[in-house]
Amino acid sequence: MAGSQASDAVPPAGAAPAAGVDRRQIIGGAVVLSALVGLPLYAWQQARDGMDGGASESEKLLIARLSDLVIPATDTPGAVAVGVPTFVELALLHGLDETAPPVSGPVRMANYRGGFPVLEQVARDLDRKVSGSFLHIMADRQHDVLADYDAEAFGGERQDHPWKKIKALILTGYYTSEVGASRELQYELVPGRWEPDLPLPPNNRSWSSDWTAVDFG
Repeated sequence: MAGSQASDAVPPAGAAPAAGVDRRQIIGGAVVLSALVGLPLYAWQQARDGMDGGASESEKLLIARLSDLVIPATDTPGAVAVGVPTFVELALLHGLDETAPPVSGPVRMANYRGGFPVLEQVARDLDRKVSGSFLHIMADRQHDVLADYDAEAFGGERQDHPWKKIKALILTGYYTSEVGASRELQYELVPGRWEPDLPLPPNNRSWSSDWTAVDFG
């Protein structure tokens, strides 16, 4: 985003938008199933070590904005605050979650872009929906457009919708971060005895230490 128009449209990174909890429920969705063991932890380590990816500045801005819209700050830090955009950028570069086809041959070419074509398609779709630049419209309209795009992706029969992959990476990055795993979800290092049938309290949260209960869809 550039110029005063962009600064007016997008709130500061990590800022809590109005009705943040509702927005998480609309776009973030429920946390239910994913094969997350190993690769996300590796990607987080690489991100902490400062390994840079191949995103352009506009792609970085789009990843950050989408991350904030999916998981805004509420009573816990949002996706931007915990570094999810960096995770998503690195994950795309390495083709995490099948965002990129396998590389043929032993060496990657210099122009290898990993899963970034998936992000490019999402950007084109969102720009087409607003007949302009998604990044330059007002924040409330961005939310509504993305909510509509999300419903289209998960409500239709198309299994390879590009938004499914980008959203999965955003949610994977957040719920494998320290904040997402221990403050947004419940975590118990040493579980207690096995209980086959327990009543669920209102607003029950999933356990980040139980991978079978995690699905990002």
